Amino acid sequence: MNIIGPDALVFGVDDIAACAQYLTDYGLTPVGVTAQGGRFEALDGTAVEIRAQDDPALPPSLGTASLLRETIYGVADAATLDAIEAELTRDRVVVRQGDVLRTTDDLGFALAFQVTVRKPLSLPAESVNAPGAAPQRAPNALGLPPDLVARPRSLSHVVYFVPDAAKAEAFYARLGFVCTDRFTGVGPFLRPAGTQDHHTLFMIQTPPFMKGCEHFTFHMGGPTELLLAGTRFVEKGYQSFWGPGRHRFGSNWFWYFNSPLGCHVEYDADMDQHDNTWAPREVPMGADASQLFLFQHREKWAPSGPPPAQAHH
Repeated sequence: MNIIGPDALVFGVDDIAACAQYLTDYGLTPVGVTAQGGRFEALDGTAVEIRAQDDPALPPSLGTASLLRETIYGVADAATLDAIEAELTRDRVVVRQGDVLRTTDDLGFALAFQVTVRKPLSLPAESVNAPGAAPQRAPNALGLPPDLVARPRSLSHVVYFVPDAAKAEAFYARLGFVCTDRFTGVGPFLRPAGTQDHHTLFMIQTPPFMKGCEHFTFHMGGPTELLLAGTRFVEKGYQSFWGPGRHRFGSNWFWYFNSPLGCHVEYDADMDQHDNTWAPREVPMGADASQLFLFQHREKWAPSGPPPAQAHH
């Protein structure tokens, strides 16, 4: 089934103003935002949507502290919607509202499927000059131009806390998701058929009371954009949670922040691409498996004088 990835994530929140300010400062564009909520879009039209927690139009909550109410997947075409509907109506209720299918997965996460809203992007990627290789930037082309905008380009992935990762993985396998890598006893990284991104969904086995969204993230144009956007975010007063660094599985750069959305929010960049010839890896979860390297953000610094005298022994 030609599922591309998440088009939007929908949250029911208790402080719409704080969440709207957060998502705007993160770099998303407000669309149709009012005191009742609205949509916050990346450059390709993928988005986060917020509504009041008690909005009756929202799917039911997960019954935990999680504020995620629905994951909306984009698919390639109407034929894919028909295939999803045929598969899932075998054992659950699927509601078709125009060109949108709505249902729940085997663990109670509300899902929707629609022909994707993603707009094609034509933007430069970050380029690198390195000895031994032809320069990727022409003479006098700056690696860090002064007008670098560093805006989120596309909704990358969502991570769920789940009480039964094997059961959840089996459900998404019915929809054509495949495991690219796995942390033993923790959960799989899953890639749908419509993308070569290392993963659009990762699941972490947790006790039932934790069920919900651990984090979501948007792709940036490269590590420099990620570091610049994260630095600007810190300067606006938001709290860094983890990073910046680079993951082992997926190879993507990351920087996570606390948020008022009841989950962490990440910037990511430069994710591995895989096709069906890829053989999944499996390792135990641990700090070394989770990141190749990790920085810690500090205040900016510049040399302002000679170094202190060195003691001689």
